[in-house]
Amino acid sequence: MSVDYTLYLVTDRGVLKGRDLMESVEKSIKGGVTLVQLREKDITSLDFYNIALKLKALTRFYNIPLIINDRLDIALAVDAEGLHIGQEDLPLEVARKQLGDGKILGYSVSNIEEALYGEKHGADYLGVGPVYATGSKSDAGRPIGIQGLKEIKQNVSIPIVGIGGIGISNIKEVKASGINGVSLISAVLGSDDIEEASRNLVKLWEE
Repeated sequence: MSVDYTLYLVTDRGVLKGRDLMESVEKSIKGGVTLVQLREKDITSLDFYNIALKLKALTRFYNIPLIINDRLDIALAVDAEGLHIGQEDLPLEVARKQLGDGKILGYSVSNIEEALYGEKHGADYLGVGPVYATGSKSDAGRPIGIQGLKEIKQNVSIPIVGIGGIGISNIKEVKASGINGVSLISAVLGSDDIEEASRNLVKLWEE
């Protein structure tokens, strides 16, 4: 499956300031988001499923892949295009086997060792970071910086998406590391004008 990782939106209703999730994601897609990951940590499985179902209908309408964070069961239940897991989630090989070969499998890494493991055991792309300090994930760990991104990029051949603290002010230097895209939460969903923020980020990436 050919995937455009340029502007990878990860949802977080906490930064939406009470705005509707579906409307906000739709605005971000209209602004140029190329991939959407549904991330929900504190809701019931039924609520997660229902939100995922609605989001799947939206992303399908715009022909944008939907990735589910962490929950293999939800990803399979709504027939999402993929799953993203981290170091504390299901083993990568198990997720790959259950998900099947036709789906996208993403893996969070923060060093070369984890990156090599991910590439070897079935990840389609790597979420690498945190690049900078971030307030979006309390457990994100120490920033790896641009140098850390470059080192991982040089050691693997699958696509890499930078995550953590990326926004308007630093997206160009992140791109200069040679990676395939950036993963964003608050730089898009925390903006007053979500569509405009997405458009500006894409423009900076493409310059």
